Amino acid sequence: MKRRFAQSRLGLLTGALTVGTVACFAALAQDAPTTPDGTPTYIVKDGQVDKGTYNGYRRFHATCHTCHGFDASGSSFAPSLADSLKRLSYDEFKEVVVNGRQNQGATGDKVMPSFGLDPNIMDHLDDIYRYLKARADGALPGGRPQRIGG
Repeated sequence: MKRRFAQSRLGLLTGALTVGTVACFAALAQDAPTTPDGTPTYIVKDGQVDKGTYNGYRRFHATCHTCHGFDASGSSFAPSLADSLKRLSYDEFKEVVVNGRQNQGATGDKVMPSFGLDPNIMDHLDDIYRYLKARADGALPGGRPQRIGG
């Protein structure tokens, strides 16, 4: 009798985990919009952004803004990513972030370090792209965005 009860509870728990897992992935899909080809994209509604784009803002300002300037507008150290993402594809963006880049500029070498081994960047690369793409497309003005529903 105890064995059947334990198996029954295990079955209920497994079913609950399955339902919970599906609900979790559904929630993540809503928080992480993509284009039909799988490219990360953003949602901006009434000046507010989706969770992923907001996270991208936070992650950009934790690391990238030091060189690329507040609101991704560029600095004397690095270019405006709000301009660069008007030309770069998602795959080109990933390539530069993962492997870095070295350009010979008018004022000397400009070096983009590799962030391919940095989990603070790589684990959130899609969200950083979402934020930068929203800035590049003019859908998101400078400053701290507000989250939709938050």
